[in-house]
Amino acid sequence: MEDRIRAIIQESVELHGRISPLVPRIKQAAELMCAALARGGKVMFAGNGGSAADAQHLAAELVNRFRLERAPLAGLALTTDTSVLTSIANDYSFDELFSKQVRALGREGDVLVGLSTSGGSRNIVRAVEEARAMGITTIGLTGEAGAIRQMVDCALAVPSGITARVQEVHILIGHILCDIVEEESLRFV
Repeated sequence: MEDRIRAIIQESVELHGRISPLVPRIKQAAELMCAALARGGKVMFAGNGGSAADAQHLAAELVNRFRLERAPLAGLALTTDTSVLTSIANDYSFDELFSKQVRALGREGDVLVGLSTSGGSRNIVRAVEEARAMGITTIGLTGEAGAIRQMVDCALAVPSGITARVQEVHILIGHILCDIVEEESLRFV
C-alpha cells in the first residue's frame, strides 16, 4: 500500500513539473478575468462531478476572498442551483445544463470558465458555443484531449488523461488565477 501511495505522489509531482509551458496561457486567462471584472462583468464557472466542486470552490474564492481582505468579486458557479439544473435536465437535456444558464445570466464581456477533465463534456461544449455566440470570453480547463481546447479563447490543457491528476492541476491553476485576480482587483475595485 505504501508503494502505491508513493507512486501516486510521484505521478502527481511529475505532472505538476510538466505544466510550466502553461504559464503564458495562465497569465492570459488571469488577464481576461481581470479585464471582465474591472469593467463590471462576472466570471462564470461550469463543470461536472469533481469539476463541479472545483467550479464552486473557485467562484467562492472570488466572491469571498482568497488570501487578501478586499471587495467581493463577481464569481458565479453554474453548478449550484438544483432546481434550475434538474428542470433543464428534465425538460430539455443534460447537454443544455450550462448553455441555458449562460444565455440567462451571461452578458457580453463576461468570462465563462469551463472545466472538463476529458475536454469533451457535451454540456461544457454547448456552454462554450453559447458563450462565444454572445460575446462572452471563454477559458477551458481541460485534460490533454477533447474539442474544448480548440473552441475556447484560452485553453489551459493539462498534459494528462488521468482524471484525478488533471483535477489536481486544475485546482492549482485555479488557485493561481484567484491569487492573481485578487491581487490585481485591488487596482480596479
